[in-house]
Amino acid sequence: MQRIGARLGQIDAGAARRGFVLLALMQIGFGFALTAQQNISTNYFNDILRFQGPEFGYITAIREVPGFLLIFLSAVFYRVTLQRLTAGALLLLGVAYMLFGASFDFWTVAPWVILSSMGYHTVLQTQNALALTLTTESRSGSILGWMGGAQQAGSLFGIVFILITFAAGWLSFRSAFVVLGFAAMVAGVAVVRFPHLHEGREQAVAPKRDPIVFKREYRLYYLLSIIDGARQQIFFSFGLYVLVAIYHLTVEQVSALLIVVTLAAAVFGPAIGRAIDVQGERRMLGWVNVAYIVALAGYAFTTNLAVAAACYVIYTFIFPLSAMGASTYLRKIAEPADLAPSFAMGTTMQHAAAIVVPLSTGFILNFVGYQVPFAIACGFACINIFVVQKLDPANQRSAGRRALDEQLALADALEIDAIEEAGDGEPGSRLSSTAAAVALAERCPAGNDE
Repeated sequence: MQRIGARLGQIDAGAARRGFVLLALMQIGFGFALTAQQNISTNYFNDILRFQGPEFGYITAIREVPGFLLIFLSAVFYRVTLQRLTAGALLLLGVAYMLFGASFDFWTVAPWVILSSMGYHTVLQTQNALALTLTTESRSGSILGWMGGAQQAGSLFGIVFILITFAAGWLSFRSAFVVLGFAAMVAGVAVVRFPHLHEGREQAVAPKRDPIVFKREYRLYYLLSIIDGARQQIFFSFGLYVLVAIYHLTVEQVSALLIVVTLAAAVFGPAIGRAIDVQGERRMLGWVNVAYIVALAGYAFTTNLAVAAACYVIYTFIFPLSAMGASTYLRKIAEPADLAPSFAMGTTMQHAAAIVVPLSTGFILNFVGYQVPFAIACGFACINIFVVQKLDPANQRSAGRRALDEQLALADALEIDAIEEAGDGEPGSRLSSTAAAVALAERCPAGNDE
């Protein structure tokens, strides 16, 4: 528990540690179900449902529709706490995974793809919002790195589970989907009791959030989301397809490849999260996009399986860093109440591109080789290199965030003044939050914008 406290920045130990453990358990279960399902779905589509190349792009576009609609779904459920919203999304994900096995062609699997996507994309934006409540701004990258590591640990368990059960012939595709659906439901149960936190301190009631947030001050976060969505959906649509359809990898071989990726992410993810805190988003995201270009270009133009597999490993290892860096950037410039709805808005913008791009590249695949879509993805990574150079969170805080920071700084100053006036020299002595609030109210009476 002391090690957990160190990761959280030594704040409000009891509630923050409980939240850390519950969210880590949720991430493990979510990672297990999600990655194992992705591990077998490409082979399921190819071997059982007999998809052709363009259909992989079309099913990806269908899958991304709920991501595009996420901002509207979040607006409908904005009165539901993030904990319950996450739990409900995982329950929906679990039910949809169980029903995957009932399909027999493209159109009968599409409804379960949509339902699972609704659950999956909801959790993607709420998990970061929950994680960022566990600690202070200066340790945002670290906590996201640790939570990502927990999810990758679950992913590793899922891949090994698929590798062993399929190699031994213990599970079929359809029975595996049932097991993975159950795992997602267990993850939902784990997060229900996650405490209401702000900056690592427990709150009596859940923080309120607006149904929809769209602010010009967050425009660089939105732009990052759109470009990342376009690039990553090309890879998600056709990355495993190339390995399965062109290089003829089996479920077991795909599992072994994913084990390498997941093990590397679980081991190095926390360290990379800390690097974002130390180096900053601009530098880290700049190097990440250079790595994207190398991996995508190599994947597109090589004819060697070993090189293609290495490029797949590189890309899959680094792609979570884009969302991590964008999330910590938004945390630094946005008001706390704006985080969850802004993550939802970013996801919607990301998937506006994610719907159009797989359809377009799936159509292109009818006439040219798979190399062209990956070259297009390289182009998106090149554009993003220039976008990330504009990130400057210290000078790009929203007006509401600046006002909040000034109020907090004033409250801290009042506490220090009061302690000095009282002559209290005991280390660690602090005014009560009530006394600080009273002093702040006296210094900033009603009607004073300061």
